[in-house]
Amino acid sequence: MTIDPNAASVMLDHMLKPWNEAVADPANAQETVLNALLIDYAKTAYGQRYHAGQIDSLDDYRREFPIRPYEGGFKPIIEQVMGGDLGKLLWEEPIGWAITRGTTKGESKFIPMTPTDLSLRVSAGRAVMNYVASSREFQIFSGVNLNLNFPSVVGSVKVNGKEIAYGYSSGIYTKHVSRSTPVNSMPTQEEIDALGGGKTMRDWEARFELAYQKCKEQDVSLVGGVAPTALKFGAYLKKHHKIYPKELWKTKLMTLGSTPGINTKHKSILTAMYGRDVVIREIYGATEGMFGQQKDNKRAWVPNYDLFFFEVETRQGVKMLHEMRPGEMGSLVVSTPILPRYKIGDLILAFKPPYFRCIGRDQPWTPIHYWWSEISSLNLGQL
Repeated sequence: MTIDPNAASVMLDHMLKPWNEAVADPANAQETVLNALLIDYAKTAYGQRYHAGQIDSLDDYRREFPIRPYEGGFKPIIEQVMGGDLGKLLWEEPIGWAITRGTTKGESKFIPMTPTDLSLRVSAGRAVMNYVASSREFQIFSGVNLNLNFPSVVGSVKVNGKEIAYGYSSGIYTKHVSRSTPVNSMPTQEEIDALGGGKTMRDWEARFELAYQKCKEQDVSLVGGVAPTALKFGAYLKKHHKIYPKELWKTKLMTLGSTPGINTKHKSILTAMYGRDVVIREIYGATEGMFGQQKDNKRAWVPNYDLFFFEVETRQGVKMLHEMRPGEMGSLVVSTPILPRYKIGDLILAFKPPYFRCIGRDQPWTPIHYWWSEISSLNLGQL
């Protein structure tokens, strides 16, 4: 595929403009997002319960809507939605049900994905777009994206006599939007789903072999997905085919998420497998949404202030994410098209604006583990 650099540059600048403007003025962007969310919340029973239609300020929002976690908060409401009472929390039909890979208690969470919610997940591509726009490496769009995503369907659950299929958010996202992206993903999500939703090592080896066979003769310019899976795929190729990814492809860019410390703890082994010149860009996302991505060479991510509403619980109380001081930590609270004031359970560390890191789950020992890792890697809190 021939890429017109000028046309591509104009297109990328246009697509990145809302993010760049929001990062430059987060307070105004967050006010706009909250107002839009409240309009949709007012269409649901949950939103009406907390008077979403009468709220016209941040103080009102905080006073009316409680901060809720999944367990003991949104879980029973979501179970009612799964049982058929969609209006309890949703104002549009879900296109799929996503599960987490397991919470801190080892149980999966079920999160509905709606068309509006899915439209926001295209923000995951901002890491790629911003890199290409700044580096002018437009040939990335001519190559193949190595699809190592999880299956979009792994099983079904019966709720109130109704059978509901569920899968992983990354797979659902890829299945629905890959046709509209400029990069060709291989294997296709349908091919991955056809192998089944098993979680055993044998199941994953079947997916890795599929990816190898589909892509071994291709120009894999991009690898996106979950960092631990990318590492396991590299190890699989070495064990079963006596070759590392860097010996097959000249990968330009990896956009990876799902675990803290991708740029510090995992970068050395990733570059050893995929090539020392590969550029790594971190994605901060979860089953509930894609909340930020790395914007430049700073080893931290920048929030999607134009898409989601971000608060954080700190020792000084609840404040906006963009109000955090460098070095301050807090527990992230997000408002998405589906979940108002959802305490996601991640501990966030603020750097010089607009940079943040998720350092792990919101547990007492997480800061200790983070700083020990920073010392061990000689990163010492540097961007």
